[in-house]
Order: sequence, then structure tokens, then C-alpha cells
Amino acid sequence: MHYSKNKMNILRSTLFFIFQTFHTIFFGTLAGVIYILPFKWRWKVIVQWPRGMVWAAKHILGIKYEVKGAENVPEHAAIYLSKHQSAWETLFIPVYLKQSSTFVYKKELNYVPFFGWGLASLRQISIDRNAGKDAMVQVIEIGSKYLKENRNVILFPEGTRVAVGQKGRYKQGGARLAVHTGSAVIPVAHNAGLCWPRQAYIKKPGLVTVWFGPPIESAGKTPEELNKEVEFWIESKVHEMNPDIHPAPEGYHAAHTGQ
Repeated sequence: MHYSKNKMNILRSTLFFIFQTFHTIFFGTLAGVIYILPFKWRWKVIVQWPRGMVWAAKHILGIKYEVKGAENVPEHAAIYLSKHQSAWETLFIPVYLKQSSTFVYKKELNYVPFFGWGLASLRQISIDRNAGKDAMVQVIEIGSKYLKENRNVILFPEGTRVAVGQKGRYKQGGARLAVHTGSAVIPVAHNAGLCWPRQAYIKKPGLVTVWFGPPIESAGKTPEELNKEVEFWIESKVHEMNPDIHPAPEGYHAAHTGQ
């Protein structure tokens, strides 16, 4: 039985890869064709790429999802800081949110054929990770501008995809942007890595839980303080989703026993 499941997962993953290849080529080419159009029109077209990928993940790979905390997602644009375990959440979050969204990502992705061309056409925030303070200034300046334009800003504080059961160092870029603009942060926890492991060709069917937390206010807090609150909430919820795999953050048990 286990062998048959593995064969089925390989078949599903291969079919998905084929779909992903042609789907990406089509939308990457289309991004160049429609570049002269206003941004809001380009977004409505190109966002069909991640929407198609989420659809294919569900119907080809068998990766379904459920959303908790939907009531915490505001009608206006906001800063979202999310756990980063796989590529799945980078596809799902901008599709689920109502406003257009911008990601902060390494600029090298702009040079990936077709995929990068689509990204570059959507006015995202591409940074040089080696630029240090200059990159941070860019995130704050452009992120502030996009928030005023009612565009969501989505960041992954860990910076890179982290394997299930592990935690990366939470960087302060998103918290600094929130404090600078006086914005609240919507933390996002999920367990997508169980079905779509990082850097893995073989994906597995299953149910991904995406949990949007209540807004965490930035007023009166330093970026470090805000970042710690975000980290504690995200890591706590990931632990609650999979307590046998993901360890509880420091202070979790004391907070839940009132000690």
C-alpha cells in the first residue's frame, strides 16, 4: 500500500509539474504582452497564475485547504507576516486576499524565465539581500507607498523556506515597516510544508490549515517588541496544528497555564 501511494504521489507530482511548466510559460509571456496596460488591469490578469496553481494543487496533487481566522482579514490593505515552509503559501495568500499584494523577495527571482517576468511586471519589492541597510530602506519606502495605494505587503520574516518542525530567525523588516507606518500586523500561520515540502519535487495530498491571527498593533512598540509578538503567535499556532512535529516556542506553556 505504501509503495502504491508513493507511485501515485510521483504521478500526481509529475502531472502537476507539466501543468506548472505550461501555465507559467503562458502567463510569463502574457505579462510581457500586457505590460502597457494600467497596473490594476495587469494584476487582475496575472493573479490568475497563482489562482491556477492553487487550483491545480488541489485537483492534481490533492492538497486541500481550510482557513481559520478569516474574520481577522481586514477590508483594507495590511501588512501580513507569514510562516514560510513551502511555495504553496506564496501562491495562496495573494489569491485569498481581496486587494492586490506585493511581496518582498530577492531580486534574482526577476531573472527566472517566464516566472520572473511575471513578478517584475507586478511592481513587487525586489531587494539585494547583500545591500544591508539599503535594502531595509527600500522595503520601508516602497512598502509605505504601496500601503497608501491600498496594496497588501506580504513578508516572510524567516527570509527563506524552513523545513517542517524547524524555525528560522525572524528578521525585523516587516516589523520595522509596521512601526514606521503605524500599521498593525496580521500574522499568518500554516502547515503547508507537510504536503508541499521545501525544495521537493514530490508533493503529498492532505489538508493545509491557514490561520490568520488577530491584528497585532504596532503603536508604542519597538520593531523588536512587535517582531517577538508576531513570532510567538505564529510559532504557537504552528505548534498547535502539529504538536508532535513542531516544538512550542519559549514561554508557550507558561502563557497557557497562567504561570
